[in-house]
Amino acid sequence: MSNLKLGPLPRLGIVRMTVPMPEPLKEELDLYAAEYGRLYGEVDAATLIPHMLEAFLRSDRGWRSRKSKLAAKSRASASGRTGGDARPNPAATDH
Repeated sequence: MSNLKLGPLPRLGIVRMTVPMPEPLKEELDLYAAEYGRLYGEVDAATLIPHMLEAFLRSDRGWRSRKSKLAAKSRASASGRTGGDARPNPAATDH
């Protein structure tokens, strides 16, 4: 029997958050969820919110640019290239 191309799905951790929001925003989210439900199948606003946030972050060019720079800095510091003086510290050597 051959494996499927997709393979096993990753196990994702779920984190619960309580987020206060203005009543008009909650009402708007509920309306959006109702319309979404008419088009694609019943769902509540709480189920849609993580997907909406993910789509927002993916579409924010400013965030993507900053995230790329942060990742590059993180990779550089992890590989030892901190951009500082590479000369050994004589006070740190054993005599």
